[in-house]
Amino acid sequence: MTLCPDSTLSLVSPSISDCQQVAPLKLGIMASGNGSNFDVVAQAIQDGQLNAQIQVLIYNNPLAKATVRAANRGVETVLLNHRNYKTREEFDQKIVQTLQRYDVEWVILAGWMRLLTSVFIDAFPERIINIHPSLLPSFKGIHAVEQALASGVKITGCTAHIACLEMDSGPILIQAAVPVLPDDTAETLHARIQIQEHRILPQAIALAASLSKGTPSLT
Repeated sequence: MTLCPDSTLSLVSPSISDCQQVAPLKLGIMASGNGSNFDVVAQAIQDGQLNAQIQVLIYNNPLAKATVRAANRGVETVLLNHRNYKTREEFDQKIVQTLQRYDVEWVILAGWMRLLTSVFIDAFPERIINIHPSLLPSFKGIHAVEQALASGVKITGCTAHIACLEMDSGPILIQAAVPVLPDDTAETLHARIQIQEHRILPQAIALAASLSKGTPSLT
């Protein structure tokens, strides 16, 4: 059985009915690769679905296609190549300084393939949002989709959560469940999961901002 990615049923929890803030959120987005989640956040802002503005895109991979997406939307980019720093802490300190220079309030890890140190976490406590292609706490780390297929689970998905020092951990904001089909490959399953990542990430940003100021209305 084969389903088109955009026709696959999913379950998103929680459903957000009202997450409003007065001032636009000042976002710093960090990406290592294609940058599709960057594009989704930028589009949600453009469509008026997310009250925010992207201050800067930081990328660590000189070949990251996310820079093209940022350039197309007029967002400033900064390359910080982790290979140029002696320690993770030194690298994170440079990232923090850059984010602060751009007056960033919330950090969005949109496919950022580096572990965070306490230098980073402590600079933006409970204001770092990560998106991961599994229903955490299952299948942490890299190759989460392959892990799900190897385990034989029938349902997987994605999670938007507040990042903490432990990898792919921290308070969960929103999850979307995606069925694993009998003929799925890592590529087909990841394509359907990514559709749900794009669906929940802007919602998770709005929810996190609302939770930091009070309790939003959930349905």
